[in-house]
Amino acid sequence: MEKELEMLYEQGIDKSLIEGVEAFRACHTVEEKEKSRMIKPDMAFFGKEVLEMGIAALLKGENLLLTGPKATGKNMLAENLAWIFARPVYNVSFHVNTNSGDLIGTDTFLNNEVQLRKGSIYRCAQYGGFGILDEINMAKNDAVSVLHASLDYRRSIDVPGYDKIDLHDATRFIGTMNYGYAGTKELNEALVSRFLVIDMPGQNEETLTYIFRTKFPNMKKEALKQWCGLFLDLQLKADNSEITTKALDLRGMLGALNTIQCGLRPALAVKMGVVNKCFDIFEKEIVQDVVMTRIPESWRPEDVFE
Repeated sequence: MEKELEMLYEQGIDKSLIEGVEAFRACHTVEEKEKSRMIKPDMAFFGKEVLEMGIAALLKGENLLLTGPKATGKNMLAENLAWIFARPVYNVSFHVNTNSGDLIGTDTFLNNEVQLRKGSIYRCAQYGGFGILDEINMAKNDAVSVLHASLDYRRSIDVPGYDKIDLHDATRFIGTMNYGYAGTKELNEALVSRFLVIDMPGQNEETLTYIFRTKFPNMKKEALKQWCGLFLDLQLKADNSEITTKALDLRGMLGALNTIQCGLRPALAVKMGVVNKCFDIFEKEIVQDVVMTRIPESWRPEDVFE
């Protein structure tokens, strides 16, 4: 049994879905030159219902759009799904200057002739990869329009000046988007209709405990409780619009814990990972007050780790 499938059994994923994944993996191999794109996630995604929805959609050839607030694990889920299905990953991080050429490819001069330098979407379509479309709601219409034919029943890409290519049978696309970031916009209905949408739930004590325990198995029980509580306190304040989501940074907390393992005092580590993410002085004071109730100034690294 492959390790990534063992994780599915451990979380109680429906057996028929796991059998479907096994059949998919058996039918779709990966070319040797693309195997370097098979990314092992930093940690397994924890969440039975979300995993079942994602697996079922991908098995039936659908594309996924992962929405929801910050720090809900959208990119982690996308990478886990690609790993579960044993597919190479092609990442596209959208921004306001992303254009169709970045996705499909551009002309280049090679061996005394004009050739197509293939973009991420072209290679994903050719080799049966999972295309992760990060922050898709930052893309310009010019870039997104390229995806329409590849995301619907046509499953093809018409490359201007070159031949039309049909998507590999294993190709899937997973889009992610956050609400309210600078530069984002509403997705048009034509694009959204080409995805099945998973609205990612916020973190809770169970999922946070799993994440911290997985990353830091030698973390003390009391410290684990306080770090989970800190995130949940900040999440509640963000939900109530008392603070922005700047301090609600799970990556920042994990980074702070890494520095504590190096010997940095927890109070200083949490400043870097959480408090200093806020640039408004009043918001910073609110976050600092929350932090002080959870992470005492007197704590040393040995109070956090065994």
